[in-house]
Amino acid sequence: MEKKKTTRLTDILSDKFSDVWKLLSETTVFLSRTGKMDAYEIQLRVWRSELQTASRNPDVTQRIRSELTELRKQLRLQGYDLSLGKQNLIVDGFRNDACLGEGFRRVVVFISDTTIYSLAGDDNHVALAEFLERQLETESAAHKVRLQIKDRHYLWYLRHGQDLILSGSDTETKADFERFAAICNANSLFILSGLKHLR
Repeated sequence: MEKKKTTRLTDILSDKFSDVWKLLSETTVFLSRTGKMDAYEIQLRVWRSELQTASRNPDVTQRIRSELTELRKQLRLQGYDLSLGKQNLIVDGFRNDACLGEGFRRVVVFISDTTIYSLAGDDNHVALAEFLERQLETESAAHKVRLQIKDRHYLWYLRHGQDLILSGSDTETKADFERFAAICNANSLFILSGLKHLR
């Protein structure tokens, strides 16, 4: 997954004016999903302890907010999207066309080593997959690169607040869906980042 090294002013301002406990909690959740928690766990505990013992001391609160804001800025510069820490990825079994009445939509997801390609729409899953395949072939020919797609998945999705619910479709095999669920469990941020555009 290619990481963009940016820090947006809105992110910095949001961090600066967020409740320090909320900022600490969101940062902890995010780091727990990156696999980098070991590197920050002691510092997060120290901040939590300091906030508990000096909860009415504005100097301590301000210092911790400042240190948290700097950590979050550094994570963004490394290419991480911290807003994904607020989201939940839910892999929820299989569904059929009846789920359209519940607000679900079709999406096909192609996964390479570094990127997720997806296409959502009203056509059936096979038609969406064929269209995405052609689109990727055209783009890779134009850029003279060869894409290595490792997995193809035919899914249903629903955005419900901060939750992204993904379910297998009739076109998805049980084995493929189990592999997809394992990928989601192992690296939910990778999936959430690649499917961030789904609304």
